[in-house]
Amino acid sequence: MAFRSDIEIARDAQKKPIQEIGDRLGIPGEHLLPYGHDKAKVSQDFINSVQDRPDGKLILVTAINPTPAGEGKTTTTVGLGDGLNHIGKKAMICIREASLGPNFGMKGGAAGGGMAQVVPMEEMNLHFTGDFHAITSAHSLLSAMIDNHIYWGNEQEIDLRRVQWRRVVDMNDRALRNVVLSLGGVANGFPREGGFDITVASEVMAILCLAKDLKDLEKRLGDMIVAYRRDRSPVYCRDIKAEGAMTVLLKDAMQPNLVQTLENNPAFVHGGPFANIAHGCNSVIATTTALKLADYVVTEAGFGADLGAEKFMNIKCRKAGLSPAAVVCVATVRAMKMNGGVAKADLGAENVEAVRKGCPNLGRHIENLKSFGVPVVVAINHFVTDTDAEVEAIREYAKSHGAEAVLSRHWELGSEGSADLARKVVAVAEAGQANFSPIYPDDMSLADKIQTICKRIYRADAALMDKKIRDQLKLWEEQGYGNLPVCMAKTQYSFSTDPNLRGAPTGHSVPVREVRLSAGAGFVVVVCGEIMTMPGLPRVPSAENIRLNDAGQIEGLF
Repeated sequence: MAFRSDIEIARDAQKKPIQEIGDRLGIPGEHLLPYGHDKAKVSQDFINSVQDRPDGKLILVTAINPTPAGEGKTTTTVGLGDGLNHIGKKAMICIREASLGPNFGMKGGAAGGGMAQVVPMEEMNLHFTGDFHAITSAHSLLSAMIDNHIYWGNEQEIDLRRVQWRRVVDMNDRALRNVVLSLGGVANGFPREGGFDITVASEVMAILCLAKDLKDLEKRLGDMIVAYRRDRSPVYCRDIKAEGAMTVLLKDAMQPNLVQTLENNPAFVHGGPFANIAHGCNSVIATTTALKLADYVVTEAGFGADLGAEKFMNIKCRKAGLSPAAVVCVATVRAMKMNGGVAKADLGAENVEAVRKGCPNLGRHIENLKSFGVPVVVAINHFVTDTDAEVEAIREYAKSHGAEAVLSRHWELGSEGSADLARKVVAVAEAGQANFSPIYPDDMSLADKIQTICKRIYRADAALMDKKIRDQLKLWEEQGYGNLPVCMAKTQYSFSTDPNLRGAPTGHSVPVREVRLSAGAGFVVVVCGEIMTMPGLPRVPSAENIRLNDAGQIEGLF
């Protein structure tokens, strides 16, 4: 059979009207707000009406640290959801929306791959239902209102040197990391330094993902700290009187997006990616609603388990009262070989010894995930170049760490290829082994929370924080923010802050460059090493190869 690209497979999908997908979940047509024929938002009234129903079982899909060889976390999430339906379970998936920045940079799409995709793929990877544009607009409105407040007399006595609120755009653009604003004379305001983050790093994005409803959204927006006065007292978004208008802009974006897999199974796609600089989970409202509608809900957390899964457990589950029944950690033979020192060009050749040498990365993730009290299943995402001996090496290694590894061929075969994985996940979830608990308590100091993650998850000797950062953390504790969790911003490619240090390194330290208080979202962002909250484009960005063909179809997107 001729090879077909992901976008060609998606283009040939036999989609059903979105109302039929809603019917499977018991969502009446009047509570679906259609965006075309194949996607819709679910009304808040319907969401409110199902809150008294019992919850299904929550399954988290995470992965080893990403490598250029590929892991396929979203693909496995979709494949497992299809597999659960294939074996007779009522299941749906909850994944995150795609950011335009990496789609036109180097990452590609975020809708799965092969025969395990969510559709419509092109729209999901572009503007979709406009949620990210709404977040960008709401964030930009507050930016404009802060500078307008200063221009018209500065009633709140904002210290221009201590404006904390950066601007955002949903694109990779390193030239915007640091900028000077309001140049051009008196009519344009008071010049000051500023900068841009990518939209997914916006606190507004985090709030949308963590808010329970519009009332909670508006309160959280109002609680955001945007600047400080000369006496160091905080200025809140509510002091600028922006939270009401921002909520209006976000009203539709708060509603989860319903779409379908290639096999016509239901999926919520809602909320932000980027677990390296944000909390990297889909929205609480999508996950909690899905748990009322299905017996099994498969969701994902971004990048490796040291980032996405850690934040899923310590931030999302803590704040939303969620408790996963099992975790699936995705690994590939190719990635194990790369962790074992094999160059990308040589990954096609059998090398069992390199697989074994690379497995400690997987082993550390298994140990970390188990430390949250949740059982772990390893999904070996199958590639056609994998050999039986290489697969068996991963199975043996996982078994030595108390986890069963299951080969899954969902990319090639869809739900038939993931049925074994689905059966194993059901067996583990139904066994009631989970005893979930975050790895640090609310009342631990902020500095100790950072140290706990660095030592227990990254296996670092210590987090390195200078006096300025420690004093800032203590000040926030004095102001009543000491009970917040921490959101680590760190390279996704390594347990360390060195992206080139693969495997399971020890003997390293984690330098903390900056801390930011996200009072509305309810966490403290800890920026480590050289990680940037505004990515740049690579030397050859994907955008150079994206275009419309003669038939008006999109080429090169994925």
